[in-house]
Amino acid sequence: MAISSKERNRDGFIERGAEVTRLEAFIDAAFAFAVTLLVISVDTIPASREEMLIALKGVPAFAVSFAMIAVFWYGHAAYTRRYGLDDLPSTLLGLTLVFFVLVFVYPLKVMFAAFFARMSDGWLPAHFMLESREDWIFVFLGFGVVFATMGTVLALLTRHAWNLRDQLGLDIEERVGTRCVELSWWLIPIVSLISIALTVVAASAPEIPWLLGLPGPVYMLLAAQYPLITWFRRRLLRKIDAQTLVAD
Repeated sequence: MAISSKERNRDGFIERGAEVTRLEAFIDAAFAFAVTLLVISVDTIPASREEMLIALKGVPAFAVSFAMIAVFWYGHAAYTRRYGLDDLPSTLLGLTLVFFVLVFVYPLKVMFAAFFARMSDGWLPAHFMLESREDWIFVFLGFGVVFATMGTVLALLTRHAWNLRDQLGLDIEERVGTRCVELSWWLIPIVSLISIALTVVAASAPEIPWLLGLPGPVYMLLAAQYPLITWFRRRLLRKIDAQTLVAD
């Protein structure tokens, strides 16, 4: 039966997960809890204007950390909405995502708080100070490992949906979209592994201090995913058109 445009979401997928499952509710709650751990002043309420100003200086680090956690939350929410899967692999991978997002909170907050503190020459505060070379190496490695793992989990979830494409009844547009989404998630562990490799090189070559400045900025490579995925989508569509012509 043909699918009308009104039944298709803006991302090109038909909504199969309209009902919120207990697993999805649990994962949403876990992400919400992770965000509370990022709150700019979670331990004490500011008692003076000076304390309030210090707390508000934590907003930049909080904003970037919040945005990164929101990306992973949206990725899982979109997966559930698009495919409506509530089977064992989806459950295990979803719980793995929850585990790592709770681990991810601390290196995330430390890394960006320290970054903004360094960029502002201490005007923006960081409760966890990264003073030595070993401190930065430790944070880069921890961040890279957890960031790579979370991207891998969402890539595997998308691959699981792809493996069930016939059972789910994915049409051509959804199949192309699924492959593109999977690629976008795989880019996270790929870039993270590059950062980890650079960190290891920097740790083994202390005589070259500028190497330690590379593992962080390398994550900017993720901005290149949009032209890459656009090219990949066009390539898939051309391949589908070619197969259709051959079949005709």
